[in-house]
Amino acid sequence: MTHRTIAKVIVNPVAGTGSSIRHWPHIKSELEKLGILYEAVFTERPSHAIELAREAATLHYRYIVAVGGDGTINEVVNGILAAEFAGLDKGEPVTRISLGVINTGTGSDFVRSLGIPRDPDRACHHLLSDKRLMVDVGVIEWTHNGNANRRYFVNAAGVGFDAEAADARRKLPKFFRGPISYLIGVGSTLFGYRNKPITKKLDEADETLSRSLSVIVANGCYFGGGMKVAPDALLGDQLFDVLTIGDIGKFELMQAFPRVYKGTHTTHPKVRVERAATVNLSSVEKLLLQADGEIIGEGSFRFSLLPGALSVII
Repeated sequence: MTHRTIAKVIVNPVAGTGSSIRHWPHIKSELEKLGILYEAVFTERPSHAIELAREAATLHYRYIVAVGGDGTINEVVNGILAAEFAGLDKGEPVTRISLGVINTGTGSDFVRSLGIPRDPDRACHHLLSDKRLMVDVGVIEWTHNGNANRRYFVNAAGVGFDAEAADARRKLPKFFRGPISYLIGVGSTLFGYRNKPITKKLDEADETLSRSLSVIVANGCYFGGGMKVAPDALLGDQLFDVLTIGDIGKFELMQAFPRVYKGTHTTHPKVRVERAATVNLSSVEKLLLQADGEIIGEGSFRFSLLPGALSVII
C-alpha cells in the first residue's frame, strides 16, 4: 500500500466481543505513525460491512481494510465482489482492489491460512507490504422460497454438524467467545445431532448418497477457531478440498476430535478428502449451511470457484 493512496478502513466494533473497539485507538495511532492515509467507517448492524465495502469499491478505493474477524472479512469480500460484478454488467472498467486485514476477531481462521499476523500491531505494519496473494473465492448458490440467492466465501463452508454447531455458538451469551465458544457449540450440538443422508456431486462425477456427520467445502486450511480441518488446502489452486466425515458415532467423534487441531484426522477411515471445482450438496432432511463461520441459510447448495478473484495484501 502506498502512503499517498487513501484506504477505506471498515471497522466492526463488536467483532471479538468488542475487541475491535478496544483496539481501535491503538490501531488508529499505528496507521498514522506508519503514514497510511485512510478514512474509517464503523459498521452498525449485521451485513452493514457488505454495503460499506460495495460503496467504497464503487467509489474506486484501491485499498479496503477489514478490521474484525472472519465474519467481517466475509462481508467485506461480498461487498467488493458485488461492486465489481455490477460494474462488469454495466460494461465499466473494474479497478483491482486490494484487501487488507487487521484481525480483531476470535476465530482468525482466514488470517491463519494467509499467514497474516493475528496481532493487530503487526497487521498494521503488514499493510505496507508490496506482496499480494490472488485468492480464489467460493460462490454459493441456492434457492429459498422460490428466490435465487448467491453468496461468496473465502475460507470454508460446511453443512451438517459443523453448521449446527456454528448456529449453536451464535446463540451463546456474549461472554462466551474465542476458542472456548467453538468447543461449547460442538458440545451442545453433539448429543442431539443425528447424522444426515447427504447427496454429494463433485464436478462431473456421479452423485453419491451417504449418511454423514458433515461435508466441508474448504478453500483455506483452518476452520472453527484454529482446527486444521483441510491441512492440504491452498487458497489459490482453483480447487476446493471437500472433506466428508461419514457416519461416525458420538463416542468415536469425541475420540477423534483432538486430531482435528493437528490435521491428522484425515487418516481416519470414516473421513474422506476429495478435490473439485464444483460441489453440489442436498438432503431430504433440513440442511443448514455456514460459510466463514456465518449462518447462510438452508436448502440445497451449489459451490463453485472464482479463480484468483481477490487480491490480498500479505
